[in-house]
Amino acid sequence: MLRPIVKFGTPSLQTPAQAVTVFDAALHALIDDMIHTMYAAPGIGLAAPQIGVPLRVCVIDLSVGERGGEVITLVNPEFVERDGMQLEEEGCLSVPGFEVTVPRPGRVVVKGQDRNGHSVNVEGSGLLARALQHELDHLDGKLFLDRVRPLQRSVIVRKIKKLQRSDRW
Repeated sequence: MLRPIVKFGTPSLQTPAQAVTVFDAALHALIDDMIHTMYAAPGIGLAAPQIGVPLRVCVIDLSVGERGGEVITLVNPEFVERDGMQLEEEGCLSVPGFEVTVPRPGRVVVKGQDRNGHSVNVEGSGLLARALQHELDHLDGKLFLDRVRPLQRSVIVRKIKKLQRSDRW
């Protein structure tokens, strides 16, 4: 089932998500819905808070569904390592139409659980490292706009508020 993606300004995007404690059919349905929603958007990642669900769950597929079996599902993820540096443009399904260069570590290692509660480790560099950091930020109640210079952020926020006033957001 496709779920609506909440946009910048929605309080759930600024609230840290809660740990998943029950690995049941409801969690599996949530993850399946997130994958379908991510592909339909289309995007390379989606965190549960982006669909208004305050749980520490995210999905990532750098192929945007073009190559089967490449979905990374992480439940209760946390960083184990971060190093290096990369500067690339980022966008977000919850901040549509805006992209900005965001500094992020170039390599990360994340540990978490899969949809069945089994331990998993994911190591990524380049785009995968960026996607992992972006989605884990969502789980911590942060957006990519929180990682840019204050002037850049204020320009984008002003534009969003203008769109909101004209009912185009």
